[in-house]
Amino acid sequence: MKKVAQLDLEDARAMVAAARKKSEEIGVLETICVTDSGGYPLALERMDGARVTGPQIAWNKAFTAAGHKRSTHLFNTEPNGPALPGNEAFGIQWSFEGKFAIFVGGFPVVVNGEVVGGVGLSGGNGEQDTKAGLAALEALRERLTPNGDEVLVQADIKK
Repeated sequence: MKKVAQLDLEDARAMVAAARKKSEEIGVLETICVTDSGGYPLALERMDGARVTGPQIAWNKAFTAAGHKRSTHLFNTEPNGPALPGNEAFGIQWSFEGKFAIFVGGFPVVVNGEVVGGVGLSGGNGEQDTKAGLAALEALRERLTPNGDEVLVQADIKK
């Protein structure tokens, strides 16, 4: 039997708080979603004034990142993004009833080399979503490093 790490609610809340803090610093209203490894929300927060479409978009990004084990923007990054026209996964965004997100703002949560969840952000531009997402991953690293766990904190993740 394989033992697996799982995010808990307090981990997710710490990630959301860090992403929210970074969003406030850079002046953007975000929705932040942290999911488990199956892509289902552990924590979802829409900042006051953020777009009403944000929760679904943030969840889609986190779902995709967790389930497909890669940062969502890598699907359409030139020249070899698999979802680009003519490439092997062109049209994948229509999978899962359109829930598959192929644009910037979704990052897998990787602990000790295993994908244990996803974090998705909606509300800013790509650079802003990335900054807030990295802040969320950094907060988890700060929480777990004292336990000897390694958390991957980078924008381009492909497991």
